[in-house]
Formats: sequence, C-alpha cells, structure tokens
Amino acid sequence: MIYLDNAATSYPKPERVYDEMMRCMKEYCANPGRGGHDMSIRAGRAVFEAREAVARFFNVDNPLRIVFTKNATEALNIAIKGVLQRGDHVITTSMEHNSVIRPLKVLESDDIITLTIVKGNEFGEIDPEDIRRSIKGNTKLIICTVSSNVNGIIMPLAQIGQIAEEKGIQFLVDASQGAGSIKLDVKEIRADMLAFPAHKGLLGSQGTGGLYVNEKVKVNPIMQGGTGSNSEKHHQPDFFPDLLESGTLNTPGLVGLRYGIGFIESFGIDNMRTFKHMLTKRLYEGIADLKGIKVYSKPDEEKNSGIIAFNFIDINPSKVSFILDRDYGIASRAGLHCAPLAHETIGTKTTGAVRLSVGCFNCVDEIDITISSLLEISNTV
Repeated sequence: MIYLDNAATSYPKPERVYDEMMRCMKEYCANPGRGGHDMSIRAGRAVFEAREAVARFFNVDNPLRIVFTKNATEALNIAIKGVLQRGDHVITTSMEHNSVIRPLKVLESDDIITLTIVKGNEFGEIDPEDIRRSIKGNTKLIICTVSSNVNGIIMPLAQIGQIAEEKGIQFLVDASQGAGSIKLDVKEIRADMLAFPAHKGLLGSQGTGGLYVNEKVKVNPIMQGGTGSNSEKHHQPDFFPDLLESGTLNTPGLVGLRYGIGFIESFGIDNMRTFKHMLTKRLYEGIADLKGIKVYSKPDEEKNSGIIAFNFIDINPSKVSFILDRDYGIASRAGLHCAPLAHETIGTKTTGAVRLSVGCFNCVDEIDITISSLLEISNTV
C-alpha cells in the first residue's frame, strides 16, 4: 500500500510511538491523577510530560494551559461554545472544516451569534484585509485554520492574528492541518486558543488531541465530571486544565503524542516541511500537465502544507480514488472532505475532488509510482 491519506490520519507512526504506547498499556496504565499508588503516579507523570511536550512545541509558557481532548473537533467545540455568548459576532473563512462551521451554524441558527464567512479566491487564499473589513463592534472571535484540509492552502495566520490583537478580538486557530510540518508559535501568530489533533501531523494516535487557552481567555466548560481534584465539591474546579478536562484521559494515546512530537523535534520541523514539500512539488509537477486533469492546489512551499487536490474531466473523483486503491494499491481520499464550503470556494462543490496528502514516511519512489498510475488513468479520459 502506498499511503497518501495523511491529511486524514498519518500512517505509519514512528516506531517509538508504538513501543511507548504498548509499554504504557503493559506497565503503568492506571488512572492518572486518581490514585496515590505507583502506577497512577507514573500515569500522571506521563500525562504531564505530554503537556510539557505540547507546550514546548507550540511555545506555550504554562503547560497547564494545555487541555487534552479526544480530538481537534472536541477542542474546537469547547473553544467555540465555551467562549461565545448571545449577541456575539464571529468571523471565519470559507476554507474551514465542518468542525468549525457546524458548531457556528448551530449557534447562528439558535440566534445566539451572527456569523461572517470570508471567502477566499479560487485556491482559497484569504486576504487579511477582508477579515479586517468584516469586523463589527460586537465581533468576539475570529477563527482560522492553519491550512485547508482540501487543497493544503496555507492561511496568513500572523497577519490575521495581528488584526485580532489590534482590535481586541480573540483569535482561535485550528491546527488540524499543518501542525507537525509548519512551525506554529502561539506568540508569533498571536493565537488566544489553538486546537490540535494528535493523529495527523503530530504522529500520535487517534482519540487524542487538545486545546491551548491563553490565560486571558475565559472559557465556560461544556462538560462537567470527575477530575481527580476538589472531589468534595459539587461544582467543576475553576482552574486549568481541570476546568475543561473531565473524565479519564487517554493515557496511552497521550504517551504516543509525546513521542510523536519527540520524533518531529529530532527530525527538525523545518526539515520536515522541506521534505514534505519536496514530495508535494514532485507530485504536482508530475501530474499538472496530464490529459484532462485540473489541479486545485499550489506547488509553492509557502502556499501548501502537503496536499494535492485534483480531478479528471468526466471521471468522478470517487471512481478515481477507487481505481487508485483497487488497481495500484494507492490510498487517497475523494469527496467533500467534511469541508463543503472549501469545495464551493475552489469550484468542486458538486462532486468534490481527489486528495493526495503526503507524510514524512513517504518516499520518492512512491510519488513516482503514483504519477505513473495517474498517467495511465488520464489516458482513459
């Protein structure tokens, strides 16, 4: 199998991620923070080491401002529903995933917020000045992805964050695409909150993710429960991370996250981006001129996080993806990628597109085989 669906879930993982997760399961997978015995203490220490790794990776000063969740979708829901109140206005972009759009649309339908969706150009590129022009007196929150999960286009986070800071508006960043291959410093991009999954570019397991919350941001919890702290009280603790972290954590998954980040740090985030860009550019140049093809991604390193989206004229993208899997053993993803507004923006709202997303464990030979396979498919157009 040539795996080119890394934008959904990265595969494979670094060997140490597998090894350390299994060691946790076998040796110390008790409840973290819920007991005074050795295994519980070891589990709690492992969770805190994961917090420290995430904080270091995103340049967060206080690891306790990292809240662990089961994925980025949960983190985004906590941020959106925990910050917004009746009468607030929100600005986001047309390239967002449904994990942003759907919670906002629910709040809009319930007349809690008003919503402005800033549209990108034919590649989904956003003009930061369009964000500025959309600001109203009651704008509470600006939400933007690091890069599109549909075509990889990278957003101007630093410029948007500067606008948000100048206007005193909170800035929420969805790092689902880009974290792990694009350097993200919450101070440089002025992110008040940042949501991330472990299972994509951070090379961890499914079922883990998190949310960074700046000390200045007040978030009301959308869930309450056991935290292992203040158990004698009937109300949720008011301190981080316990305020937003109810229930038993996925300790083995968080161990995997820690060692996934460790792998990236040892490889070098800039080296990771350069390597993935080399593969992405090679793929783009190999297929851009094929008969009957239209490519919706840009090949520039500063414009693409590692995705090539395309269609063949008169061949449904789902059929192309099926043929790639059945005949060539190449894993891709076709359709709307849970981001219909992004497809509307780039002109593929009816059928969606085929998405090929590279990872750090792909190689040049796999890219060349993929190019040859698509050449054969193009000859049937």
